[in-house]
Amino acid sequence: MADTICRTLRDGGLEGEHAPALTIKDSKASPFGFDVFNYVLTQLSNYILAGKSQSRGLVVVAYSRSPSFYVDLLKRRGIDIASSHDWIHILDCYTDPLGWKNWLIDKDISQEASSLSSFCQDVRNLDKLYSLIIEQGLIGQGKDRFSIAIDSVSEMVRHASISSVAGILSNLRSHDQVSSIFWLLHSDLHEIKFTSVLEYLSSMVASVEPFNQAAFGQRVDLENLSMLEQNFRKGKFHVRFKRRNGRVRVMCEEILVELAGIKFTPVLSEDEIINQRLLPKVQFNLQLSEEERNERAKVVLPFEHQGNGKPIQIYDGRRSLGENKEEALVSTGKLQPDEDSGKGQIIYFRDSDDEMPDSDEDPDDDLDI
Repeated sequence: MADTICRTLRDGGLEGEHAPALTIKDSKASPFGFDVFNYVLTQLSNYILAGKSQSRGLVVVAYSRSPSFYVDLLKRRGIDIASSHDWIHILDCYTDPLGWKNWLIDKDISQEASSLSSFCQDVRNLDKLYSLIIEQGLIGQGKDRFSIAIDSVSEMVRHASISSVAGILSNLRSHDQVSSIFWLLHSDLHEIKFTSVLEYLSSMVASVEPFNQAAFGQRVDLENLSMLEQNFRKGKFHVRFKRRNGRVRVMCEEILVELAGIKFTPVLSEDEIINQRLLPKVQFNLQLSEEERNERAKVVLPFEHQGNGKPIQIYDGRRSLGENKEEALVSTGKLQPDEDSGKGQIIYFRDSDDEMPDSDEDPDDDLDI
């Protein structure tokens, strides 16, 4: 399912439509949203480098991490940063968001990261921020499309109003050169109305939830402690897709966070679990073994007459089996054994000569009704 999200962002939007938008939500109960964000960022970067994405560039708006962090992240994932000056740009809103330390900026960022990044020294001015994002996306790309990744919308709301943040996200999504956009939101830090606005703007909503919901709000004991430990490594990943025809599809996966990265495991629905439980009770094998086929071939079915190579005569009451046999049957009135085969025969006798023999003709065919 996580791969489905990445492919949707990779494919971008159709001409004249808004770009696909993804909201990644997490909370303090399951703080794995940033791991999901890094996974999507890495996958989309691989698609862009391989030339499989609609977008040809990527702009990372860094609020919660420094540019050096993203440079190291992509290098650990095997992405060649040395050749990425043409397609990736990092807008640094982390180092000096309010313009207070101009003289210290060069010391806080590595030389490799500084070549890929530019500074935004007033994150409160969203109009200026919008211009910087579009400008960074169009550098070296010309008329090609680019994708946008915002690592923390929660940080944006600290310095701007909710309506202003929603407005810049909507404008970025509707821009002609933007292929796709995704952002991270810490939902438990905001009111429900703000979360609902971002979900409305998104075509995909990914929620990270605790693996064991019952572990929270209870007294800590040995059983709850083990459940809490699972929540520190595992979680549930719910995604809601909005289709163009208005339908909504919901999918769920389990996530496991390790040092090497995050892993996604499919989760069976309730109907699939019930079917799996019932399947062993009605399971049967349609294939036959060699021994079973041989045993089946030996069975003599009722319609099979074994004549041992001799012609088989069946008396149907309309013709005689022979004068001698008929006379013997009439004189004795008993069943005569077949001397050749050693088997008996069932002979039918008509009650009288007036009885008509069995015929396929309709006896009432001459009636005029």
